[in-house]
Amino acid sequence: MNKDYYKILGIDKTASQEEVKKSFRKKAHQHHPDKSGGDEIKFKEINEAYQTLGNKEKRAQYDQFGSAFSSAGTGSGQGGFGQANWQDFARQYGAQQGGGFRTNINFDDFDLGDIVGDIFGFGGSRSRSRSRTQVGEDIQIQMTIDFREAVFGAEKIIILDKQEICDKCEGKGFENKTKIITCPQCNGSGQIQQTQRTIFGAFSTATICPTCKGEGKKPENYCSKCHGSGRIKIKKEIKITIPAGININETIKISGQGSAGSERGRAGDLFISFNIQPSKEFTRDNYNILSKAEINISQASLGDKIKINTLDGLVKLKIPSGTQSGKIFILKNKGVPVLNSYDRRGNQQVEVTVKIPTRLSRKQKKLLEELKEDF
Repeated sequence: MNKDYYKILGIDKTASQEEVKKSFRKKAHQHHPDKSGGDEIKFKEINEAYQTLGNKEKRAQYDQFGSAFSSAGTGSGQGGFGQANWQDFARQYGAQQGGGFRTNINFDDFDLGDIVGDIFGFGGSRSRSRSRTQVGEDIQIQMTIDFREAVFGAEKIIILDKQEICDKCEGKGFENKTKIITCPQCNGSGQIQQTQRTIFGAFSTATICPTCKGEGKKPENYCSKCHGSGRIKIKKEIKITIPAGININETIKISGQGSAGSERGRAGDLFISFNIQPSKEFTRDNYNILSKAEINISQASLGDKIKINTLDGLVKLKIPSGTQSGKIFILKNKGVPVLNSYDRRGNQQVEVTVKIPTRLSRKQKKLLEELKEDF
């Protein structure tokens, strides 16, 4: 059965090559199997569609013959790029770059065409000149805060163990006065010629030189503090603002407060999720607050005004005559502030319980006996 590659990528047949690439990056990032909620089957379909529509010649053949053309003339067991296993493909690329297999691939930082070019050696000067920076790792932590801090928000100081830009070489990996020399491993070419055995068979490839990372040059001596990595591990104090209305297991993101990227790449982000200590007096139900109050028989029968404790302090609650045990009263706008809202709040629900006395005086018994006859 022919596959509709345009439908898989979510584009029209008139889409430009740039629109094809943009849609592929977006969908590949969304369905990557190493992401939470990723889908390996959809990811493979997206990759297969891009290998065809991302190539002008293959796209022209597809528009004329449909997806069946990709199996014609490829040879048994070889297939087009769309038949390749993406995990093996990514592992192979990672091994050639000296970094192993990365699961947190950022599709905004490279495209699949560059990977193919690096593996088969036809990337040319474009591959050498391309930036090798990598986004820093995200940091995820969990904090425990008390009930009122979650309701009204708070400011906290936290200490993180994280990678920061080396302050001695400013992330370059070498100091300013260091002499730059021709790379001795690649002799200035920026590439290492070697034969690689890949999932596509054995190929003679030109890979990026691991010593100079494709630049053809390297510092004579690396930074004595970071040893050339451009990053150092430190403990850093960070002031954070907990928004009012945050709930248990909810997460806030602080951009750029993760680890610094390599080769002076963009820093990762900090993600903080929260545990909330329970209150002895209040129970939280989303943005509403639940509480209880006791009244006696006289108050329930005749009515009264009682004091109720709220998150904002004491208020008076009117108890109408004839109130039954279990009656729930609503105190409007006495609940939890709605997250990221300036003036919206939930309500407080007060459940009233009528307290029945366990010991009565003779006078009380006599009065109740008299009332019994009237009821």
